[in-house]
Amino acid sequence: MRFRLLALFAVLLIGFAAKAQTQEDQLIKDLIESIAENLPEDYDLSELQDRLTYYRKHPINLNNTTAEELKTLVFLSPLQISNLFEHIRKNGKLIDLLELQSIPEFDIQTIQRLLPFATLEQSATVDKITGKNLLMYGNNDLILRYGRVIEKSKGYTELPGSRYLGTPDRYLFRYRYTYSNRVSASLVFEKDAGEYLFRNATKASYFIPSNYTDFMSGHIAILNTGRFKKIVLGDYTMQFGQALTLWSGFAFGKSPDVTGVVKRDVGLRPYTSANEFAFLRGAAMTVNIAKNIDFSPFVSHRKLDASLSTDVNGERVVSTINETGLHRTQSEINNKNNLEQTVYGGVLQYRTSALNIGAVAYHTSFNRTFVPGSGLYRIHNFTGKELTNVGAHYSYTYKNFYFFGELGKSLDAGLAYVNGALVSLSSTVSAVVLHRNYQKNYHNFFNQGTSEASEAFNEKGFYAGLNINPSKIWSIQVYGDYFKFPWLRFRVDAPSDGYEFLGQVTYSPTKTFKTILRYKSEVKQQNTSLTVPFNYLDDVKRENYRAEVKWALGKSFGFQNRVEVVQFKKGDAKAEFGYLAYQDVSYSPLSSRLSGNIRVAYFNTASYDSRIYAYEDDVLYNFTFGLYNGKGLRGYANLKYRLAKRVDLWGRYALYNYDNVETVGSGLDEINGKMKSEMRIQLRYQF
Repeated sequence: MRFRLLALFAVLLIGFAAKAQTQEDQLIKDLIESIAENLPEDYDLSELQDRLTYYRKHPINLNNTTAEELKTLVFLSPLQISNLFEHIRKNGKLIDLLELQSIPEFDIQTIQRLLPFATLEQSATVDKITGKNLLMYGNNDLILRYGRVIEKSKGYTELPGSRYLGTPDRYLFRYRYTYSNRVSASLVFEKDAGEYLFRNATKASYFIPSNYTDFMSGHIAILNTGRFKKIVLGDYTMQFGQALTLWSGFAFGKSPDVTGVVKRDVGLRPYTSANEFAFLRGAAMTVNIAKNIDFSPFVSHRKLDASLSTDVNGERVVSTINETGLHRTQSEINNKNNLEQTVYGGVLQYRTSALNIGAVAYHTSFNRTFVPGSGLYRIHNFTGKELTNVGAHYSYTYKNFYFFGELGKSLDAGLAYVNGALVSLSSTVSAVVLHRNYQKNYHNFFNQGTSEASEAFNEKGFYAGLNINPSKIWSIQVYGDYFKFPWLRFRVDAPSDGYEFLGQVTYSPTKTFKTILRYKSEVKQQNTSLTVPFNYLDDVKRENYRAEVKWALGKSFGFQNRVEVVQFKKGDAKAEFGYLAYQDVSYSPLSSRLSGNIRVAYFNTASYDSRIYAYEDDVLYNFTFGLYNGKGLRGYANLKYRLAKRVDLWGRYALYNYDNVETVGSGLDEINGKMKSEMRIQLRYQF
């Protein structure tokens, strides 16, 4: 019944809705979707969307920018950025954006992506920091969001054991202030489903904001003030080199854009996301100390969630750090803020238009001792309270070559290094190669180097990829990655290896039609599932086949169709399959306050092993990765209504309707029945 209501809602939407997405909204959506589909399902991409949305409103002046600023546009490769500066150096400032066509590596697709975020006009905005200017010319962005799963799950019932102690509601408050490229400030409050809305709610604590929500984040930043390029107080991220030594916040890896393995290091940045783990908290700055030389000192002190145990001496020690940020059950609440982390250090960089050399050193200390845990695979994990990390990174552009690399060392432990090259082989072909070697005892709490595993240690590998654009309408991406794990891993009781291959062909004969064919194969090794006296490793092979079409009918209707098949096979067991087919529809008349889009999907997977993930549209700054597992239907509808010139309202309703099941979900998230639905509303006020 509920699914029928959704279908009726979809018909009404198509009949009466107006503009589904503005042109810039669609462009940002396409960029994020191309990146997001290769990330974990809980990855927070709001920081990236925030950047793209900001630059859509405040385009980058290509004649007056820096490599660091252009790297925030993640679709630009380092070689393209270097070629742009070299072109300006030789020929003078750009006169017309059409000149981009004459710069090596700038293909039609890249230029089309760049144009909405770029300009050649000098901004007329007054950027002198005065009280009057801050009030008159600053941009304020306020977002309020509410959402919840409609059905009552097992965790909210009166269970005798573990249960959710809070409400199923989710809340978000996000305020962001920007003034030109000189001042930035933000304040974020968030409550997850299952957490308390109010805690410690005594009269004496009414005026303590953190007592009203589970998570609070904020910052104040002053930028481009003489030699002080950046000064940040509060929450921030540090992203340097190839992410081996010092990298917090989001980082991208292998994707159909083969240049994605080359990190876009943007240095010090204020933190504005609601992710509760991936940031530093304290003070940091970037100061120019000599020509082409910058120094970025920083200090951070945070309380982290951790699971504790008692050692033989009766001391409370750390077994694991909890990164979810969830505090729903009594055990999760008990783990909250159990660990204090202090980090201090600095980054020294020498940069010219072609060369970047950097050195990193910092020290991390904790108030409790880490122990490696019981599994043999954990024997090389970090132990103790203190850790010092040092590293060096480089990048160098020579003609059509871009060389990059980094070496990281944890003192009294292992090291890791990565080296690679990005090369333009011709006007239509570019290639990237990358070699990595991360020792099994390389310890680092801020390490997001390119890797097959979730953390960059205990791994060796070689990656090679090609981007081929034989014409304006054809695009081909191919990569292969071979990796080895010299030591044991979770559920892998011996050294192991594997490989990954991806091939994708895109055909775009017009601006309103695009079709994509993709094949991806991955082979890893894992302990056998058979009951045997001694474990041995089975090959685990997963193959994905995808066909997708995006097309427009006139200026109002947009469609996206996708069919995907997954084949999973472990050892000598019979292969199992998963299937997904969906239809997206958007309706976009040119003048209306109302907009929206819908999806209807059918999925059928043999088990969780053959599950399929797909990116889903959502309200602004929220991201959903649909998990298609089992058999059934999935649908959602999004609406956006412009209440006033600077006031927007979003609404979302989504549901799963499974076949032949009595319950949905597991554990405390189990729901009686065959359906699971959720709703979300969001208000945005820009002033």
